[in-house]
Amino acid sequence: MARHRNEDDIYFKPIRRVLIGCLVVVLLGLFAFWRIDSPRVEQMRMSVIERVVPNLDWVMAPITAVSRMAEDFQSYARLFEQNEELRRELQQMKAWREAALQLEQENAQLLGLNNVRIEPELTFITGVVTADSGSPFRRSVLLNVGSEDGVQDGWATMDGLGLVGRIAGTAPSVARVLLLTDPSSRVPVILQPSGQRAMLVGDNSAAPLIDFIEAPEQVRAGDRVVTSGDGGVFPAELLAGQVAIGPDRRFRLRLAADYERLKFLRVLRGQPTPALPEAAPIDGIDTPPIAALEERADG
Repeated sequence: MARHRNEDDIYFKPIRRVLIGCLVVVLLGLFAFWRIDSPRVEQMRMSVIERVVPNLDWVMAPITAVSRMAEDFQSYARLFEQNEELRRELQQMKAWREAALQLEQENAQLLGLNNVRIEPELTFITGVVTADSGSPFRRSVLLNVGSEDGVQDGWATMDGLGLVGRIAGTAPSVARVLLLTDPSSRVPVILQPSGQRAMLVGDNSAAPLIDFIEAPEQVRAGDRVVTSGDGGVFPAELLAGQVAIGPDRRFRLRLAADYERLKFLRVLRGQPTPALPEAAPIDGIDTPPIAALEERADG
């Protein structure tokens, strides 16, 4: 076996060398021929191309298909990159849209606060709702203004549409607002145009109860409900909402304030309650003043 292999190598190696040499010579000749700048040679080149190239279409078909696949892959890669960039831009646009909507809502609420009509002698301070401190049995929110800003318990609060509640606790920089829907909220109101006096009672629902109406037969759904000012807690003529008929067929309040979007609240500075006058003598009887009675009681 080794002898036959050696004989094959002896015969085939020279033939292989001769073929390779001839191929190199032919290629060099073609290269030199292709580089000659002559009209006759150019005509011969074109003749060769015209005869050879159409017959090699079947050879070029796989190469053409592969090149097209490569171009398609590159175009798909570019489309993928463009889609990813568009997704990132769309995500940024969504974030900008949310920010624009929040700014629009805040602007609308601030404009609403500016349009609230209150008594000229009433002054106010505007605060931002920072948190909802409510619970299933307590309805309240927190404001970023407190006793350092002069806020006191009992002062009324309004949004851009109507009455929201009253201050029910203060800290140096925070105040708690008890909403009209809280079960412990009681507000004297007047129903217009009938002029009926009633009590607005919170019952932990979205529509507080209107109770203790003097003449219910004179009240109609849609009547305007404003504060009466009785008791000196709330100023008079503050809009609370409209009368509505509840599922239980009782009169309830359709709140004017938008409780779903409480962002800014106006705190109305309450007026000091006037002191009781000194008792006047009745039928010639000299009644001692109240201060003297208190001193005597303390003694």
